[in-house]
Amino acid sequence: MTKAIAYYRVSTAKQGASGLGLDAQRTAVEALCASRGWELAAPPFTEVESGKRNDRPALTQAIARAQLTGARLVIAKLDRLSRNAAFLLTLRDSGVDFVAADMPDANALTVGIMALVAQQEREAISQRTREALAAAKARGQRLGNPNGAAALRRAGKGTSAANAAAARNADDHAERLRPVIAEMNERGITSLGGLAAALNDAGMRTPRSGSWHASSVRNLLARLA
Repeated sequence: MTKAIAYYRVSTAKQGASGLGLDAQRTAVEALCASRGWELAAPPFTEVESGKRNDRPALTQAIARAQLTGARLVIAKLDRLSRNAAFLLTLRDSGVDFVAADMPDANALTVGIMALVAQQEREAISQRTREALAAAKARGQRLGNPNGAAALRRAGKGTSAANAAAARNADDHAERLRPVIAEMNERGITSLGGLAAALNDAGMRTPRSGSWHASSVRNLLARLA
């Protein structure tokens, strides 16, 4: 029988002590293992950590145990690992066979694409910002607004360079998400709300690094069309 090792993560000590969040993860992992006929090793590895940190000793131990025993590493959601591209790629390259209950058919290629999308998003935002600022500076434009951003919004003003950069970034971001949306559609996720939830669960961010809602998904699909 295939052996599996469970890894659970909660973001606060309060959740860890109360079991809030852990029960749902445990249910998802146990259901997946039961459906596949996998034997869950005891005890599971549980970590109380911030999703923004990569130094997770419990996860390191779980990976080491999986490497030593040849067991699968099973988690409830991919975003329970990390939204950091380098970390996801490191996990992918560790040689550990891992599976997420919310995306049981995801493979190393899928995870690699997700990691690269997250990394390229951060790099694109940074690059577009630098280009817009450099262009504005080259034209002799004074950067900053002594009257505050609210005054500019009320006056309906803004720099054309910044607006153009934002539009380019949104277009590039949409193209990077095209294969992700296609994969979700193949899994039967087609509604605006369903896609928003799936994107948030997968750790995908909007062009402005926010969470997805039905309205932002509608805008994304419009760009892809």
